[in-house]
Amino acid sequence: MVRINRVHTGTGDEGNTSLVDGSRVPKFHPRLEVVGTLDELNSILGSVLMESNRIPERHSDGGERKNVLEVQQIVSRGIKRIQQELFDLGAELACPADNIPEGIVLLEQEVSDLLLSEMDSMQKELKPLESFILPGGVAPIANLHIARTVVRRTERQLIKLIHEEGEDSVRIFVKEYINRLSDWLFVLIRWVSNRLGEEEFLWVPKEKRIDKKSISEIIENQQTRFNLD
Repeated sequence: MVRINRVHTGTGDEGNTSLVDGSRVPKFHPRLEVVGTLDELNSILGSVLMESNRIPERHSDGGERKNVLEVQQIVSRGIKRIQQELFDLGAELACPADNIPEGIVLLEQEVSDLLLSEMDSMQKELKPLESFILPGGVAPIANLHIARTVVRRTERQLIKLIHEEGEDSVRIFVKEYINRLSDWLFVLIRWVSNRLGEEEFLWVPKEKRIDKKSISEIIENQQTRFNLD
């Protein structure tokens, strides 16, 4: 078990820090950029859990909303597992691939394959997309969109790290897992929206957009009504 007696060490005051293998690097090191973004992603997923649990579980008449309870169950189980896996990845990536200390257990292919099978299960309930989905929706869905984009940023940083340190600097599995995770989150967004009966916010081509009125006009109309009152 990990035992932490003190958080503050003072060793990073000059802008450097230690990787897990003990080597010292500046805090802007590409490897730390990836690890830090994984931490950011994990924090956002914690917010997703919070917002999911805040969805009213009963109708205004007191009746139970079964669909909400089902969403909360799936989001809680799935996201909590992903959070654990992201922490595992962070520990792995916080040290050179050729010097991973004993005690760090590496994730294996089955966790990546699990993302695929879960996406297949969720997709069975979803209609094919007819346009691109824009970020938005109720709180857990909006936060899942943020998480999805942070995964993509993690992937870009991961590729940059590989470009700078070589193909052997990161396991192929890690690249695959991160790429699949963004897809998993996208499908989860659609599944949650569907189960909650939320309308997806779709991109509309410019020539088909109906509401083109300037907000200035709306504001001025509001001001006119206010002044009359």
